[in-house]
Parts: sequence; structure tokens; C-alpha cells
Amino acid sequence: MIQTAPSLPKPLIPCSGRVRSALPLLLTLALAACTSVPLPPWPASGGAAKAPPVASPAPIPATVAPPVVLVQPVPVRPAAVVAPAEEAPYSAAVAARFPAPTVIYTTPGLQEGRNSFTSNAEIQTWLRDLVASAAAIPGMKAALLPIGQSQRGEALGALVLTRGTGTDAAAIAASGRPTVLLIGQQHGDEPAGSEALLVIARELTQGLLRPMLDRVNVIIVPRANPDGSADNKRATTGGLDMNRDHLLLNTPEAQALAKLTRDYRPTVVVDAHEYTVVGPFLQKFGAIQKYDALLQYATTANIPEFLTKASEEWYRRPLVAALKAQGLSSEWYYTTSTDLLDKKISMGGTQPDTGRNVNGLKNTVSLLIETRGVGIGRLHIQRRVFTHVTAISSVLASTAQRAPELGQLQPYIEKEIAGLACKDEAVVEAGPTLTQQELQMLDPVTGADKALRVEWNSALTLRKIKARVRPCGYWLSASSKTAVERLRLHGVQVLRVTEPGSMLGDLYRETARTAGVRQDVRGAIADARQIVKTEVALVRSVIDAPTGSYYVPLNQPLANLVIAALEPDTQSSYFANQLIESLTGSARVMSEPALKTEALP
Repeated sequence: MIQTAPSLPKPLIPCSGRVRSALPLLLTLALAACTSVPLPPWPASGGAAKAPPVASPAPIPATVAPPVVLVQPVPVRPAAVVAPAEEAPYSAAVAARFPAPTVIYTTPGLQEGRNSFTSNAEIQTWLRDLVASAAAIPGMKAALLPIGQSQRGEALGALVLTRGTGTDAAAIAASGRPTVLLIGQQHGDEPAGSEALLVIARELTQGLLRPMLDRVNVIIVPRANPDGSADNKRATTGGLDMNRDHLLLNTPEAQALAKLTRDYRPTVVVDAHEYTVVGPFLQKFGAIQKYDALLQYATTANIPEFLTKASEEWYRRPLVAALKAQGLSSEWYYTTSTDLLDKKISMGGTQPDTGRNVNGLKNTVSLLIETRGVGIGRLHIQRRVFTHVTAISSVLASTAQRAPELGQLQPYIEKEIAGLACKDEAVVEAGPTLTQQELQMLDPVTGADKALRVEWNSALTLRKIKARVRPCGYWLSASSKTAVERLRLHGVQVLRVTEPGSMLGDLYRETARTAGVRQDVRGAIADARQIVKTEVALVRSVIDAPTGSYYVPLNQPLANLVIAALEPDTQSSYFANQLIESLTGSARVMSEPALKTEALP
């Protein structure tokens, strides 16, 4: 079994009960720190104990408040704006379970009487105005980066906020602060995350979140899929689900996010989504979805253990506490297939294709936050935005609080991954583990809690499907230019062979082949284009490497992403999706090659 969520030790420091009633919320984050567990000593490789390469993070005393005490959504002026009423797809008793928050937000799309959400042009204007206002604040640097265009030519922009010396990638790296990347509306019919990120952006530049920038850098992409938003559809123009495109990078929208993460190397990535409230849940279970927020971090093969540990202890647990403090409910993210006879409930997928999982393979704390919104239009929109703002504020505060430890964690993980080349085992494919779970939903008539015992595909403990000895690297033919381009968009180091050479490796010999389509965890089609479903055997051989072919070493931080892309016999691989045309176009290199190569410019 692959333990992607290892059993976690009890807190190493006791939590003080000294919270004065006069401070009902200000110490919530301090108490959340009590649930955080500093990483244990790093595990030794080869069985022999050895000193960790970095100092163990020091516990934060329970009696010391973290540097930022903001835990509640920030009131945005002017207040008292109420979205127009609309018919709910469930009873008034269900709707009553989700009262509007006491804080009312205003963005262009949340104005009184408005029937549409903030347009992409309005988002760009909003961000430009924030950059202009930030220029008057001593020490603050802000910039709106043009990161690409949608398939219809709509601008994709990222707001960079820092108290460093500049907003370019080099200055952000030199600041020594962790960088948080916030992404909204990859799915066009999920608007609350986008509206919430406009609120977050304003509060970081003009409001109560501004002190966060003393500890962290923040990059905000409020809307990653403007075409889908304009159409109120999940997919991008052309029908591709961009949140299943983060390994392949077939869409310009996913490419823009890949280049942004490659250049700015965030420590934490938050993906803001919304989930279906009624739909198949009512049809299958006679129930309505209950939770204000569904949460998950990266759960795919080869995620480092300590990255999972940090995601759970330093982020998810404090996030759950922050939501609860605001009267908001949460659960692990889950979904169900469109097949009405399939009664299984599945956590977020284990394929290396979503932003959540691919960013985990890039060694970031990668978090998914979903509010209840798909299929209910503007209903409860203030509460949905309230939920996102609460959750994202918690993530920012956790990053500010854990900045020193995060500075130790990421370099350690990258060094550990690079050191695994040519040895140990790599998991090629993994799947969820089927368990049982008691899940709370709502009765569609009475609005009362409805407990269901369901079959639950858990992504917290992965089931190993295929595993192989980890190679030293991969050889790619000179014709594999598209695959090389996509790897380099991710930030993978690729070397070009400058003189003919040879090396020991494993060739892929096909033993079976079928055609099919990529599917996601819901059983839906992630990409209607045909893929090659192949089974292979490995054949040890001497591989000729002609001039102009490529070598992708695994002694680099993104080695686990390379494995996901280049092992051919999975539905997410570059071969299956025809970015590599032939099985003869790649091979596993099993000893350090003595090749003459050059780094690509």
C-alpha cells in the first residue's frame, strides 16, 4: 500500500486553555497552532539513522499568538448589498440551513440587482486599480502580469503582491518569503472562488490582510477560464476540462498557469472551486449536499510523505478550525459518478492530471477548496464567497506562521527526490482504496441531517497498481519535440545530446493495446480525444542516443512529475495522449550515461 497520508503523531505541545471571553476570535489562529505538529526528524535512507540535513522546525508555543490574527472574512465597504432572490432547487427548509453571513461583500459581480458575475474585463480593471493604489503604500510592490490568453483571446492576468524589492520572479525568490499562489474559476460555472479572490486581493492591498505581506508573497489569478465563465460552462472553449490538463498542457489556459508556477515557484497553491449541490446526489441518495466547504490536498503517486504531513497538519486542520469558528461546515472533498446505478462516493482523483495533484508533484503544498455552488446560480452567493474568504485567509495565516519551517521543508524535499534517481521504487500508477464511510447529507424536504453509510473510495491511502525500479532518467527521440516543450513549460530540465552515444536502458515492448478516452474520478470524459491504452514489458538493451535526441535526468526536483509524464502505460502519460508518437521514441535509462549534452536555452 502507498501511504499518502501517514498516521500523524499527537501534538507535541499541550494547548493552553487560557482564552479570555473578551477575545472570542483573535486567538483562534493561536489555538489552531496547537493542532499543528512540527515535522519529526527526517527519515534516514538506507536504514541507518543519520542527522537531518536541516534543523528540525521548532514548535510554536501555544501561549504565543501567531503574527497575524485575522480569522474572519473582512467587511468590504459599502455593505448591505443583497443578491437578488431566485428559486432554489430544494425546499425552503434546506435553504434555511445556509443563512447569509453578517459580512456582506461587494465586487462588480456582487452588486445589488446584478444578474451576472464579474466580467473578465472588470476583473482586469479591478486588478489594475489595486496595482495603482498599492503604489502609494510604502514598501509594497504590486504588478499585474499578463500570463497569456484564453482560446478566444481573453486576457489572463496574475496580480503579484510583495514587500520585497520587486515583483519579478528573481526578486520574489530573493525575498526569502514563501509564495502563495491563489487560482480561481478553472471551471467556468464555479464563480464564488473568483469573486472571493477579488475580495482577498483588495484586502491584501487596502485592508486587514495587508500585514500578511510582511511574511508571505501572494500571487492571485482570479479567473483561469474566462471563456467558460462567459458561457457559464465548466470546460474551456473547445470542450476541454482545463483542470484535467495540468500534466499534458494542451490548453493555453493550463500552459499559462504552468509557466507562472515554473517562473515563480510557489510554496503553496490554492485552487478555488465549487461543487454540485443537487444533481446525482439527489437522484442516487435522495439527499442534498450539506457542507459549506470540501477540502483536499495532493493525493497521487509519489507525493513525498512530509509534504502530505505538512498539508494535513499545517494547513487542513487549521483551515477546518477557522471555518468552524465562523459557523461553516466542512468535509473531505468527494464526488460521485454520473452513473445512477453506481452508489460509490469518491474523494478527489488520484490521477496526475488535476492542478491539485500536479502542483503536489511540483513539491508545493497544494490545496483544493470547494464551496457548494454548481447548479444553484446566485443562490447563497454571499455565504459561498464568505466561505472562500475564510478558508483562504486561514491558508495565508498558516503560511505566515509557518514561513521558517516551509523554508526548510521545500529544499529538503527537492534534495530528497533528486537523490532517489537510479534507485528505489517509483509508483507508475496508483488508485484509491475502497472503504466504508458515514456521510452527512440533508433531507431535501425537511432540511434535517440525513446520515448515509456509503462505499467510499479513499484517496488518503493509495493502492499500488504498477511500480518499477526508478530509472536514472529517460531518453527521448529527436522527434519528441512536443513532449520536450511541455516538460520545459513545467520547469523540467531537459538536455540535448550533442554527440552520438549509447547507454544501458530498458526499452518498452508493447504487449497489448486498446483505444479509449481519458476519464476523471466522476466517470466523466476528461478529454474526448482518443488515447492509446497500452500494456508494456521492459526489455533491457543498449540504447543508441543520436545527436539531437534528448536526455531527461531524474536527479532533479521535478523527477516525480517526469515519471508521471513519461511512463507510457497510464491514461495520463504523454504517450497515451499522443504527445510522444511511438513507444520507440522513449526509453528508461538505467545507469548514469556518459553522454555529451547541452542544456536547452
